Amino acid sequence: MAAVKAIEKRGASDQAGRVLQRIKAVYRWAVIHERIEANPMLDLVPSEILQPRQVQHRPAMSDKELPAFLPKLAAYDGDPSTAHALRLLILTATRPGETRGARWTEFDLDAALWTIPAQRMKMRVEHRMSLSTQALEVLRTMQKLSGKRELVFPSPSYPSKPLSENTFNSALARMGYKNTATAHGFRALFSTVTNECGWNPDVIERQLAHKEANEIRAAYHRSTYLEDRVKLMQW
Repeated sequence: MAAVKAIEKRGASDQAGRVLQRIKAVYRWAVIHERIEANPMLDLVPSEILQPRQVQHRPAMSDKELPAFLPKLAAYDGDPSTAHALRLLILTATRPGETRGARWTEFDLDAALWTIPAQRMKMRVEHRMSLSTQALEVLRTMQKLSGKRELVFPSPSYPSKPLSENTFNSALARMGYKNTATAHGFRALFSTVTNECGWNPDVIERQLAHKEANEIRAAYHRSTYLEDRVKLMQW
């Protein structure tokens, strides 16, 4: 506990939490392999010894701002791949990295299905989603631009690499949304609108590929709600 609190004291609260997890894992291993008789870390709860951290939410566009934003996106005079990637991001509620790194092999346009492999997902679990007719339109437009390449949205400067991490937010800044909206914020907008309009929260969470917080529920509740998500994403 003293070691972890010393790390936190120098301002590295995230690292302190990770170190505590690692120490607990070491003691747990020691008990399992009979190196010690009891785990002295068993009752040590992070929230009881570490200061609560303030979560910094990324700036997100509100639903009232969206009607004015969409014409600006349509008129965007920068790289067309960036504009189309932003459209797909909004229409699929994916994370920016998942959209930027999209490969053509992941898509079945005839089945209107996008399967993102586990290694590209934050939770390291394969994510399958239905594509709306609008999302399919974006992809068919991109086929003319990048259909012969591996990446759907290649960097204009380095075609073998995806669009850079800052590309989306730089484009949003050019459209007048600097520090008021981010690419990741569109997921928050999606969650807000769909929840307020009465969609099933479980369906929304599956679309967002969020991890089930309740471990027992996660073990038994494995439905992907794909049929419901088809209706949700087209809506």
